[in-house]
Amino acid sequence: MGMRRMPSESTCERLHQALCECHQRIPSGPARESACHHLNRALAQCIVSLVCPCESEAVRTLCSSGGTSLKRSQCHQAHLSLSLCLSSHQQKL
Repeated sequence: MGMRRMPSESTCERLHQALCECHQRIPSGPARESACHHLNRALAQCIVSLVCPCESEAVRTLCSSGGTSLKRSQCHQAHLSLSLCLSSHQQKL
């Protein structure tokens, strides 16, 4: 299985711009939440992949499907590593 290409800053910037435009076009409420949800999620995943690329990739590959007890344990460990990585960057802000 090949490595997935990591997003670039420009990719995240384009998603951010699209999300802002979605928020401008659609009034606040359930319609906006529904219409902009995919952009919000894509932007969040893009940023996480930029900030913690190895940890993000580990979660994506280890947690993509069910599996053995070992795989579930590795998935849990990958989630913890990603949380620690994100937390360390949050402290810098």
